[in-house]
Amino acid sequence: MATKKTIITKDTIVSFYMDYVLENGEKPKSVYLFAKLNGFTEAEFYDFFGTIESLEKEIFKIFLEKTIELLHKDNDYLGYDMKTKMLSLYFTFFELLTANRSYVIMSLKKYDSNLKNLLQLSGLKESFKTYVADIITDDIRTKQEQFQEFQTKSIQESSWIQLLLTLKFWVDDVSPKFEKTDIYIEKSVNLSFELMDTAPLDSLIDLGKFIFKEKIQKK
Repeated sequence: MATKKTIITKDTIVSFYMDYVLENGEKPKSVYLFAKLNGFTEAEFYDFFGTIESLEKEIFKIFLEKTIELLHKDNDYLGYDMKTKMLSLYFTFFELLTANRSYVIMSLKKYDSNLKNLLQLSGLKESFKTYVADIITDDIRTKQEQFQEFQTKSIQESSWIQLLLTLKFWVDDVSPKFEKTDIYIEKSVNLSFELMDTAPLDSLIDLGKFIFKEKIQKK
């Protein structure tokens, strides 16, 4: 009886790739050899990825997509405020990373503190920034409409830097169950939302408008 061929999907290719890297300590030399070793064709690989490098970039993005998918399975999630949504994302995301820690550490450790410029994280960056923009609520958003786009971009960038810092902390964390990372997440997210308070920003903008108006009137 013939062995049933594994159905090749994006997830199966990613799984094969992560196993290969862990078992060999390096990425495959070519798409051809990688595909042949795992019993599928180059054509099947190219149905989902253009290169080995594009596959690498997709992995961290997939971790985030699966995180968001899990969050949306919780009926209470949509009713959360922005801070609770962000905390939920962090805790779930790092649970997924922990489940795949050996691969993640091998992928990131050699880059040490230069995670910000790591191409492997570019897919994650764009997806994360989109997520952040989607969950910004009116209580966070400034009342000054002309500054809202600038504020959104600022929150996206600062949130991305915060995620990178948390990722670096998690990579170096040696505490049982990575409990220190959990503490770091809670404290850093709480602090970021305290700094995100729009009341001082709106007051500053109002003051700026007043000063500008006064100068114009005096001319």
